[in-house]
Amino acid sequence: MVQGYGRGNRGADTSRRAATKRAKPPQHSPRGRGLRLYLGGVVTGVFISFITWLGTLSDPTAPAEEAPGTSPAPAVPRPEFEFFDLLPEQTIEVEEQIEPAVDVSKPGPGSSAVQYVLQAGSFRQEEDAKRRRAELILLGLTPSIREARDESGRLFRVYVGPFDSLNGVSRARSLTANEHIETLVLKRGEP
Repeated sequence: MVQGYGRGNRGADTSRRAATKRAKPPQHSPRGRGLRLYLGGVVTGVFISFITWLGTLSDPTAPAEEAPGTSPAPAVPRPEFEFFDLLPEQTIEVEEQIEPAVDVSKPGPGSSAVQYVLQAGSFRQEEDAKRRRAELILLGLTPSIREARDESGRLFRVYVGPFDSLNGVSRARSLTANEHIETLVLKRGEP
């Protein structure tokens, strides 16, 4: 008997390899499967809840059904206005009392002659001064522009006021500070 030295061993090796390849089932990741099942259940539950909720809604195009035995709501009576007729017929008697005009050029005994003015800017260009004046008007203040000359040329100064008390000055300064406008308080009149 003649034996082949490599033949018998080779055949046994290939049959063992084939058996081991067939014996191993494909492996799947167990972690991802549970998560997919959980998310699938959540999505299915939300979908079923949404469909159930849609079934509970009433049809907006269908006329509203009235309960038996109830009558429709009574119409609300329209109000009648009589003042159109009453006002032209009424007269008011007023006694004429003429009081002398108060001289506002001189301050009264209780008021001080000191006034305060806020300077909200000083500009070389008149357009810049007008722009600042418009910003201050939008804040509800009453600004004015005055032209001044110095050794370097013309200046356009924007003033707010005059104010009789520091209360008015502080209100105006808080408004301008909120808009990031720097102001300078100037005191005018007697100390």
